Amino acid sequence: MPLRPLAPPSSDCLPALARPRPGRTARTGSPVVSVCVVNWNCRDHLRRCLASLLRQPQGVPFEVVLVDNASTDGAADMVAREFPEVRLLRNTANVGFSKGNNQAAEVAGGAYLFFLNNDTEVQPHCLAEFVAYAEAHPGVGMLGPKLRGADGEYQINYRRKPTLAALLHRVSFLRWTGLFRGAYHNYRRDTFEPEGTKTVEVLMGAAVFLPRTVFEATGRWDERYRFGAEDLDLSAQVGRGHRVVHFADVEVLHYGRVSSRENIRFSAPNVTIGYIHYFRKAGVSRVALTIYKGFVTADAPLQLAAKLVQFAWRRARNRREKAAKSLLAAQGVAHFLAHDLVRFWRA
Repeated sequence: MPLRPLAPPSSDCLPALARPRPGRTARTGSPVVSVCVVNWNCRDHLRRCLASLLRQPQGVPFEVVLVDNASTDGAADMVAREFPEVRLLRNTANVGFSKGNNQAAEVAGGAYLFFLNNDTEVQPHCLAEFVAYAEAHPGVGMLGPKLRGADGEYQINYRRKPTLAALLHRVSFLRWTGLFRGAYHNYRRDTFEPEGTKTVEVLMGAAVFLPRTVFEATGRWDERYRFGAEDLDLSAQVGRGHRVVHFADVEVLHYGRVSSRENIRFSAPNVTIGYIHYFRKAGVSRVALTIYKGFVTADAPLQLAAKLVQFAWRRARNRREKAAKSLLAAQGVAHFLAHDLVRFWRA
């Protein structure tokens, strides 16, 4: 059965619902699992995420460590008020996803770390399922659940490692020619099958579960990634010595791109720069990276113009929701050109 989103609790009933009964949180004994959540301006989805963890039995002692990256929407105050059992760290600036996760892991007490996006909801006994599989399969370094969107459809939550050819297909004037289409589909879609637990190359970072020993031994999250491609990097680090596994027995509801769409001027440029960090660490030559950067730079004005035309067309046809998405995408590209192009070339 598809996961159903938790109904948003009313302000009157939330504190009572959100507080776990005895035995459901790490306050009872030492935590086996530390759930690490990084948040930035995603208050309402964060409330659902925490409620799904704390008002349902998880089968093992656990704690929740939340790092708030200087949200301006009152998210941190909401957590302090409505979820006092959550261990809350408040940053004075947005330090990025990787550094925030490392901060959470630094203070966490669990033998296992579950890095969870703020726009997710988990099932009962989710954590117990992860722990049982990890203990039965000590060669596994990282687990990722099935991800299902609010629309009931499965989301692609594992992929092959990306190549420059696959990403060059996203360049407008190359995509129109059909060049590199095969490489792109091989990376994004051709190998995806949600059912069945299996070893994979890359897990999406919306929900990943690791033994602490593996996390520490493989270098933790690389803090050069501010937002985007850090999950590719962590999968590659873990995969050098351990199995990376799509764990089909656990399913997580993932709204997807909530924070990134609401903060497009931050997310879009950093995703683009994150791929450069990844390819450099993967050993791609300086010449190949320079050529790739040139294509991306030349393509950005075309992307901006296309998104603005798309916005105008959708607005004229009264498709306001889709028009808003087009405008957000245009804003992300414009911010990249105006503020992050130099950083992109220096990466």
